[in-house]
Amino acid sequence: MNREEALQIVKKYVKNQNLINHMLAVEAAMQFYAEKFNQDVELWRVTGLLHDFDWEIHPTLEEHPQAGVPILQEHGVPEEIIRAILSHADHTGVPRQSLMEKALFACDEITGLITAVALVRPSRSLYDLTASSVKKKWKDRAFAAGANREEIARGAEEFGVELWQHVDNVILAMRKIAPELGLEGSLKPG
Repeated sequence: MNREEALQIVKKYVKNQNLINHMLAVEAAMQFYAEKFNQDVELWRVTGLLHDFDWEIHPTLEEHPQAGVPILQEHGVPEEIIRAILSHADHTGVPRQSLMEKALFACDEITGLITAVALVRPSRSLYDLTASSVKKKWKDRAFAAGANREEIARGAEEFGVELWQHVDNVILAMRKIAPELGLEGSLKPG
């Protein structure tokens, strides 16, 4: 399964641009970590890109992501990717074992919080966003209330990366695709 094949699956099942942007952000973060840990970059990218492909058609925890498994199997998605997708959701009962599975869990929720912080900045950009800005918003539980901070912290811990270093890493990863994410804002890359 290559990225182009994964992108075709995403385009077939996902119409919401914000959800596509989320999956692109997770893909970018997964690529960053695959490169950092000398892992299979294409495998990690595809896993990040596909992890929420079924959210629009299965928008409940009773269905997502487990109801998407047969669709992934029909498209020939490798079991290693399917297992990682299942393990990114605690409610499936699939334990995270591999480094890739832990990375996916760690990168999922944090991308949403980073996006939310970038969008409330005057620049509306990732280019001037720092982990310290995210840390300030972290304390305000009313801000981006849907971002599960306990899950974000647990994800970084399970993955073995200090939380604020992880936030910084994911910001750096997302900056590489800021225009695609609509998070270039009023700034240009430095």
